[in-house]
Amino acid sequence: MTTSKLAPKANFLWQHPRHLLALGFGAGLARFAPGTFGTVMGVLLYGCIAGQILWLKLALITLLFFIGIPICGNTGKALGVEDHPSIVWDEIVAMMLVLTFTPFDGLWWLIAFVLFRLFDIFKPFPIRQVERKVGGGLGVMLDDLLAAIYVIILIKLFTLCA
Repeated sequence: MTTSKLAPKANFLWQHPRHLLALGFGAGLARFAPGTFGTVMGVLLYGCIAGQILWLKLALITLLFFIGIPICGNTGKALGVEDHPSIVWDEIVAMMLVLTFTPFDGLWWLIAFVLFRLFDIFKPFPIRQVERKVGGGLGVMLDDLLAAIYVIILIKLFTLCA
């Protein structure tokens, strides 16, 4: 177990399948900006479901959110830091949700990506408060879900005005 905020060693991924998922198949091992690499992984994984009908995408993303609670919670405990920077499952799932409501266009995806990273990093009200009050895997997943909701609202407003 480590209590450092530094990225764990690559062999940590293989200690348990939940670690592989929580660390975004290795994206969370990035030494710089692991959340950004996790968000990129979310874009790539969304590409696998982009052609599906809305209800199926939402059902899958909901499932990924709920399995993310114990995955992130257990991995955080193993790392000794509840919301360790290398845990990026929350960014992956949240970005997939954002793209579900973003026009299928490179520019819109770039805008969504940048907005999500900004909301995830700066955590405007009430995201930071929720992050502080809700612990464990639910807290890890919830703050990114709130950031995704902010971005979805902005994307919808932008597309109405465009």
